[in-house]
Amino acid sequence: MSENEQYSRNKLMDFIKYRPLDIEICDVTLRDGEQTPGVVFTKEQKLAMASELDSMGVEVIEAGFPVVSANEKETVKEIANQGFNSRICCLSRAVKGDVDAALECDVDIVSIFIAMSDMHLKYKYHRSFEEMLGCAKETIEYATDHGLKIRFAAEDASRTPIDRLKQAFKEVENEYKVQYVSIADTVGILNPTTTHYLVSEIFKEVNTSICIHCHDDLGMATANTLAAAEAGAKQLHTTVNAIGERAGNASLEEVMVALRIQYGIDRYDTTKLTTLSRMVSEYSGIVPSVNKAVVGQNAFTHESGIHVAAILEEPRTYELFLPEMVGGKRNLVVGKHTGTKALQGIINSIGFCLEREELCALIEKVKVCTEEKHKSISRDQLERLITQVRQESKTTEKREEKFSI
Repeated sequence: MSENEQYSRNKLMDFIKYRPLDIEICDVTLRDGEQTPGVVFTKEQKLAMASELDSMGVEVIEAGFPVVSANEKETVKEIANQGFNSRICCLSRAVKGDVDAALECDVDIVSIFIAMSDMHLKYKYHRSFEEMLGCAKETIEYATDHGLKIRFAAEDASRTPIDRLKQAFKEVENEYKVQYVSIADTVGILNPTTTHYLVSEIFKEVNTSICIHCHDDLGMATANTLAAAEAGAKQLHTTVNAIGERAGNASLEEVMVALRIQYGIDRYDTTKLTTLSRMVSEYSGIVPSVNKAVVGQNAFTHESGIHVAAILEEPRTYELFLPEMVGGKRNLVVGKHTGTKALQGIINSIGFCLEREELCALIEKVKVCTEEKHKSISRDQLERLITQVRQESKTTEKREEKFSI
């Protein structure tokens, strides 16, 4: 951990003491991320993303939903046979045919899911809880008999009575020794407090590792995922750039960096996050917002004169972590709010040196230009303004020489 990160973490620890987290990341970009409206990844794209995730140290990759199509099954199988260190998971309904498809793919883990909320039971399945749990048990038994590791997932768990969740999780734990039970906040209704409570209640009842799968409908998926980890969840589900159905899922880059900065978990290669973000952006056609945490265009961009002047002396003044930690770059922008000291530092950093009078003239041009165009100035524009200032300065000097003669 760098000095910058350690400083930030120490300051946080002055306020709050966290117990060490026992976690792993399961990235679901290739499956849930592809359920983003309008997004379809090719096999080659999925292989490239899986390779990056593996190289970063992500423990589990959910490669797809094999029963969806022959091409999907072929892609999941090829990913599973790449020899990655990451374990490969796939999705399955509580249907034996889905498990057969998973078996053909050579995956390490199959995630068998059912919904248990009253709403889903009534309007989606038109069946009782007991009937659906029975289907799940039959499918889990079938998968276990065929040597698969099992993640039993409760869809819409956040709207399911807790006692019902406890019953289902306890029964599959006792009867089949599943490897994971998973809590899905399918419609993103949770907040950090309710997430912590829900996971804590399940954690008290089961010995099986708990997974948390958060959607971002209220903008709290990352916070909820971290709250779940604090409450005892082991497997944290994420997607790159937070893509996914509707408002998306918990963001891989946000979760991974928060684990490092706030909890001291630094085993992941975070320097590849920006590259991976751009890859997924290209493949999905979805560009993260400019103010997206960690990987957004403005994540390390500074314009305010007070900020820039301080950053030129010590980046920690206005950066929680250095851009290099996530493979990003700092961008000092010249704009309406840029002061003289900051501007001096910026022009020096790009290889220019101006006299005091020239600098004052430049800053006036900058302010006029930004207010007229209603946006910051690019480096090319700045260099043109510097050239103008120098030419005007030379013209003034010549006039003064002429009059002095």
